[in-house]
Amino acid sequence: MAELNKPQAADRAESNGAPSQIEQAAIVLLSMGEEPAAAVLRCLSREELLELTQVMSRLSGIKVESVKSAITHFFDDYRQQSGVHGASRAFLKRSLDLALGSDVANNVLDSIYGDAIRPKMARLQWAAPKWLAERIAGEHVCMQAVFIAFLPPALAGDVVEALPAEGRDLVLLQVARLGDIDRELLEELDALVDRCLEGLGHQSASVEGVRQAAEILNRLPGNRQQMVELLRARDPEVVSKIEVSMYDFFVLSRQTEAVLTRIIEEVPLDQWAIALKGAEPAVRDAVLRSMPRRQAQAFEDTMRRNGPVPLSRVEQTRQEIMAQVKALADAGEIEVQLFAEAVVE
Repeated sequence: MAELNKPQAADRAESNGAPSQIEQAAIVLLSMGEEPAAAVLRCLSREELLELTQVMSRLSGIKVESVKSAITHFFDDYRQQSGVHGASRAFLKRSLDLALGSDVANNVLDSIYGDAIRPKMARLQWAAPKWLAERIAGEHVCMQAVFIAFLPPALAGDVVEALPAEGRDLVLLQVARLGDIDRELLEELDALVDRCLEGLGHQSASVEGVRQAAEILNRLPGNRQQMVELLRARDPEVVSKIEVSMYDFFVLSRQTEAVLTRIIEEVPLDQWAIALKGAEPAVRDAVLRSMPRRQAQAFEDTMRRNGPVPLSRVEQTRQEIMAQVKALADAGEIEVQLFAEAVVE
């Protein structure tokens, strides 16, 4: 409010575009509510009070962006000129709700709290979840929760999964309890994110070992199954994962019509209607081309009746189908092409 005594000519020059300084002061006072505004007005000189109240009386149809800009500017100046961190978000929420209504208040507060951290957090999507979990593992559970709350949900879930098992429930509970976050905590979060970004270039590389082993086995000449059994004798758990990866659902797009026809005979139509939800066009087209016309029409009807299906159920159904494909291959009934091999006529 100390800027009220600046020349009016500057205010008039600014009025052609963004709100002038005195208009910004008026917007802030209108946002505070009657009693806080009255307390401020009592501190002004007679000339300042008259000038400011005249501007307040003329203001109407204030745009949300103007309100956000004025209040943000006020608090930026306030933090620079005092040792106090300013009003809490809860205090401002109550005051702005009374003055401007809930929708406008929320927009204003969103511009003051949290927005600055989000672009930084977005850059962390390139980090491995396990690496991020290691960065925050030593933090207090409250800071872990705030950090996770600002991440995209999918990445947040992966980071929680990578945290030590004995503490995950406490972190999730703390996330659920979050509401207004104090600026001091946001500043601590900002420092933590900066540390993560500084170390982002030094994180270790990761390899999908199971997937790579599956790709190698798919291309291995000779008796592939013999090699699988040798591996199984050493580590059956890892080999089970390799076999799932070898028989990925997408390999159906590489099969001949004769092989697909045999697989279609083995798999119920209801399973296809679930498994092909959201499938790659190459897989869907290959299966439908191999179906008899009446069965294909019935399939489309079943797909429509099913409606949206949870992704977990789709993935489970695809695994069940590929287990049946593997069983047919192991029995020698079909010869499955597991990778995109060059062919000759």
